[in-house]
Amino acid sequence: MTAVAEAPADAGATRAPTERERLERTWADPPGLWGWLTTVDHKRIAARYVVTAFVFFALGGIDALVMRTQLAVPEGRVVDPDRYAQLFTVHGTNMMFLFAVPVMLAVGLYMVPLMVGARNVAFPRLNALGYWAYLAGGTLLWASLLLNTGPDQGWFSYVPLALSEYSPGKRVDVWAQMITFTEISGLISAVEIVVTVLKCRAPGMTLARMPIFVWAMFVTAMMVLPSLAVIATASQMLAMDRLVDTHFFDVDRGGDAILWQHLFWWFGHPEVYIVFLPGTGFVSAVLPAFTRRQVFGYPAVVMATIATGFLGFGVWVHHMFVSGVLHQAGSFFTAASVLITIPTAVQIFCWIATIWTGRPRFGVPFLFVLGFFATFIVGGLTGVMLASIPLDQQVHDSYFVVAHLHYVLLGGGVFPLFAAVYYWFPKWTGRMLGERLGKAHFWLWFVGVQLTFFPMHLLGLAGMPRRVYTYLDGLGWNGLNATATVGAWVLALSVAAFAFNVVHALRRGARADADPWGADTLEWATPSPPPPYNFERPPVVQGRAALWSRTPDAPVVVGLSTERREILVTTAYDAEPDHRHRDPDPSIWPFVTALSVSVFFVALMFTPWAVVSGSALLLPPLLAWGWPKRERAT
Repeated sequence: MTAVAEAPADAGATRAPTERERLERTWADPPGLWGWLTTVDHKRIAARYVVTAFVFFALGGIDALVMRTQLAVPEGRVVDPDRYAQLFTVHGTNMMFLFAVPVMLAVGLYMVPLMVGARNVAFPRLNALGYWAYLAGGTLLWASLLLNTGPDQGWFSYVPLALSEYSPGKRVDVWAQMITFTEISGLISAVEIVVTVLKCRAPGMTLARMPIFVWAMFVTAMMVLPSLAVIATASQMLAMDRLVDTHFFDVDRGGDAILWQHLFWWFGHPEVYIVFLPGTGFVSAVLPAFTRRQVFGYPAVVMATIATGFLGFGVWVHHMFVSGVLHQAGSFFTAASVLITIPTAVQIFCWIATIWTGRPRFGVPFLFVLGFFATFIVGGLTGVMLASIPLDQQVHDSYFVVAHLHYVLLGGGVFPLFAAVYYWFPKWTGRMLGERLGKAHFWLWFVGVQLTFFPMHLLGLAGMPRRVYTYLDGLGWNGLNATATVGAWVLALSVAAFAFNVVHALRRGARADADPWGADTLEWATPSPPPPYNFERPPVVQGRAALWSRTPDAPVVVGLSTERREILVTTAYDAEPDHRHRDPDPSIWPFVTALSVSVFFVALMFTPWAVVSGSALLLPPLLAWGWPKRERAT
């Protein structure tokens, strides 16, 4: 007998949309190009940051390959001295200002709202403006290199060489304005993270229950605010010295060249920790899922993160030991440079204890964590060596410093970054990256880093200076340079394997469920990839491991509107509900404002009258951005 279901009496009536459907309609972006330009979804904007940063990473890697090929043999003829100067300047500037810091903040912009149970970042339109400013700065730098007008005074642009007397033309001006663009973007990202962490956490997520990754991003953002503000100001002071005849750094007219070094390294050394601290957060996020236990010593790891943030601002002068600083000051900065290793050691011992007492699974993210340990510890040890004034004076401006810098940044930043990408890729895309290709990527990357940069320690000790475009035969540098060049090509092969893995996964990768790793933090409570509103009903947190401690009858947040974009604002310490906040709709005005800002700063390289015309150009989009919008009746 066949059962036939009876049609309900109101079958012809329109079905009322479910709560999820109403949220989809309310939080969805407009279709097509207009939606792409106007979106204020933190996930879409952060994904653009990440993709753009990796494009710049690849371009910077090509720069490095050309330089290493030039140095593979004595008296190389791959590029001339002028082009080499542009390449090493753009490489360093690109990797520090367009890749290392932006990609770390971008992962934070994507993951922090999900990990704290929020539906968006605190200021969505401002977040969109930050990305467009970042893209404008990167475009300016690479366009200048393609036009053979790229910066050529190093990524630190030391004066007096960077002043008009020694660097006529627009090369240094491009560098200074590019810095302004990227630091505007970085400051915006930092403000987003700080306010989101303090005011948008899910109820129950007290400061003592915040994931360690969120703590790492919060401390990083707090470091960004004073450091990037200083370099943005300093870059404008340099531009004014060159363009409107001020004399902040011109010694002949009462300026101070050493002031530039103080301002630059006040940013430059904290920047290392701005890259490293998110890396520690990645490690602390990956380890619980791959050891099946929470990170050992949560309070110690958090306090070590905060201590690193404070101490990071006390070591900048160890870059200036040969600049004539007083011996007493040198002793202080030597002590600070050694002291900052203590909180890092605390974190490393806590992670080792986590692995030792857990049940480790040797997936690709975990392999990159192990590679981080091996590589970063070498970089840290050479950093302690450089804190010694006598040794620093001997190897300053040699390839020993180049080796140390890359071991720290690649070990402390890029290894954990790759671990994070493999870990969160299924959350971002709904697809799994290939395990075999991932392991090939890891081993090629690990071997390539050691082959490329360990010989540079020996080159520096053998007297090879940095930033030279060639060298004579018979100095004993030939074999080490050839080895480093082979390593650079191995790194290129590794990045190619990674890129192929990503493309293949996006097309044919295995589909991921909401929590493929069995992890403990809130982002894994959402579908993969997350919907535009993140959480249908934001959760209430019951413990430090939010998912592992969650009970079947766990409460959720109710009362947020489904007809307009609303987020829950909570108190800063205890994360108790405070009020509902109206989240802004998609808007074109951040994009238009970024265009106006771009025209303003580029025009400033050619005429000071751009202050007048640029301000007039900037005023209309700012007024439109802030103009009150009439609420729709609900």
